Amino acid sequence: MKKISIMLIDDHTLIRESWRSLFFTIENMEIVAECGDGRMAGELAKDKRPDVVLLDVNMQPMDGFEVLKVIRKLSPLSKIIGLSMRSEPANVKKFLRLGAKGYVTKNSPREELIHAIEEVNKGYIYICAEVKALMAQKTILGDSTAPDLSSLSDSELKVLSLLCRGESSKDIAVKFGISVKTVEVHRHNILKKLNVKNTIALILYIESHAFEI
Repeated sequence: MKKISIMLIDDHTLIRESWRSLFFTIENMEIVAECGDGRMAGELAKDKRPDVVLLDVNMQPMDGFEVLKVIRKLSPLSKIIGLSMRSEPANVKKFLRLGAKGYVTKNSPREELIHAIEEVNKGYIYICAEVKALMAQKTILGDSTAPDLSSLSDSELKVLSLLCRGESSKDIAVKFGISVKTVEVHRHNILKKLNVKNTIALILYIESHAFEI
């Protein structure tokens, strides 16, 4: 069984050591690289090409948002999970908008981090329970009325399902044998029917309310 290769990026040595001890006990995962300086992270990711990158959002002197952009450019196939003590929805939305596939707070249990890595490695977007609960509480989309998924057509539901897995319009078009333009029309109609501003906001809402699609 091929192990999930992981790269650790955090400027705290003790935290990296803790992660290293954790993944040593996980049979289907292995650490292939680690880094405490965001300025070195891009080249290291380019060299090792990890499946998943665990990236501390609040690093110095180069923060996680900037490191994320660099890794996305130099190792585009690596899936990035943000790790932070902060759970503010604005931070989560910004991180996902920049291309991350997951966000887990450092208050989360180890089992959830492991689950997040497995889900992200499969191509899904993962947001930890703490953040989901906060988003639901604050109804961050500015609309206290939950979207009615029953208003979507079968085709729109299929597109929505793949959007929530992190698929691009091009990927969805290939899977369904339709044009990219048709997928974009479906995306537009989904946002309009559910009264949300953009795809990231839509995915966050679906995740936070655990809708079955």
